[in-house]
Amino acid sequence: MKKYTIIFSLLMTSIVVHAQQLVPITKAEVLTKVSEDNRSIKISEQEYLEAKADFNQTNAVFLPNITASHTGMATTNPLMAFGSKLNQEILTASDFNPDLLNNPSQVENFATRFEIQQPLINVDGMYQRKAAKSKMEAQALQIERTSDYYAFEVEKAYMQLQLAYKGVDVLEKALETANENKKLADNSFKQGYLQRADVLSVEVRVNEVKNQLHTAKSNIANASNYLSFLMNETNDVIYKPSDSLQIGTFSIMNSETISENRSDIKAMQLATNAYETMNKADNMAFLPRLNAFGSYELYDDQIFQGDANGYIFGAQLSWTILDGSKRFGKSQKSKAEFEKSKLQYEQYVSQNQLELNKAKRMLTDAENRLNLTKLALEQSEESLRIRTNRYEEGLEKTTDLLLAETQYSQKQLEYYQTIFEYNYAQAYLQFLTKE
Repeated sequence: MKKYTIIFSLLMTSIVVHAQQLVPITKAEVLTKVSEDNRSIKISEQEYLEAKADFNQTNAVFLPNITASHTGMATTNPLMAFGSKLNQEILTASDFNPDLLNNPSQVENFATRFEIQQPLINVDGMYQRKAAKSKMEAQALQIERTSDYYAFEVEKAYMQLQLAYKGVDVLEKALETANENKKLADNSFKQGYLQRADVLSVEVRVNEVKNQLHTAKSNIANASNYLSFLMNETNDVIYKPSDSLQIGTFSIMNSETISENRSDIKAMQLATNAYETMNKADNMAFLPRLNAFGSYELYDDQIFQGDANGYIFGAQLSWTILDGSKRFGKSQKSKAEFEKSKLQYEQYVSQNQLELNKAKRMLTDAENRLNLTKLALEQSEESLRIRTNRYEEGLEKTTDLLLAETQYSQKQLEYYQTIFEYNYAQAYLQFLTKE
């Protein structure tokens, strides 16, 4: 019953895989689509636009603030009524009658006002602008590093897809060999050369390979789904790489330490500079500000009219000497944020230096394993050839043949897995040393 369950599962998997569209794809195509459509890269681009908008807001340090308003009112308030007539330039001698001054009739007044405020000296605002610029530049570098990271992810995901196809190829050949061995075993059993237990062992091996093949095909689907995720593709397709997994050569900088010119390192340094500048801005808030101002006004007793007009201009030097402890607390907070950012920068560099050292050792280990697994593969292949020939001549036990066949399949899978690990180590080291 178990045998039929496995066969049914394999058939269903085959049906599902073939029902999905098989799409050939190259690594260059994946890189292009990821750079254009990946959500994380788009998110980083929007974060840059946010930082750019914050920087643009600091243009207020230089540019004037201009407003226009039109106000209508009616009043019997003595002071307001007299002032409205005065602004409208319609006062007469009779308006100075004490009875009219104390008990005026209703006066309508419509005022159109144009106001301008021009910053002249705003030291803390200048530092805030400088901090916003550093933040914007840091976000631009983060876009670059995010793109580098997803290019590295494409390398890994594409190699995983290649490895999955290699696994399927190895196991399909292993299944073919297992089926041939089963035919030999069946014939030998009919002729009385083998016992039933030997035939069952061969059948177990066949089912074992089928189960491994089922898992390998699932790995292809998983790798394809991850590539679709990276490319922001919604279609459920099975990708087939245009080239097979092989030993690659990556451009790696020979560096003992993490380069400060790497985009994410520079971004963190700029972020630290931004915190430092914001702390200076908070300290500069204790200084006075100098602003120029002016207004041009039109008055009338009719709406949207302006028979009378006047203007005001001047300059204001303002100094908030004490606003409780708000500014002191704000300065203390920005100082703590600056110190924290310095520690975070040092920690980040130290962590990446640790990763660089590990990646170098990982590459060396992978290179050693590659040589050993290649040798083991050649030896297991020769062993299987010898035992197969001896088995066909009736000189080898079934268990020994199955062991040799299993070992050869394992060594093939190990070899391709080691190629993947070696290429991955190179790609990761390239990612860590890229400037």
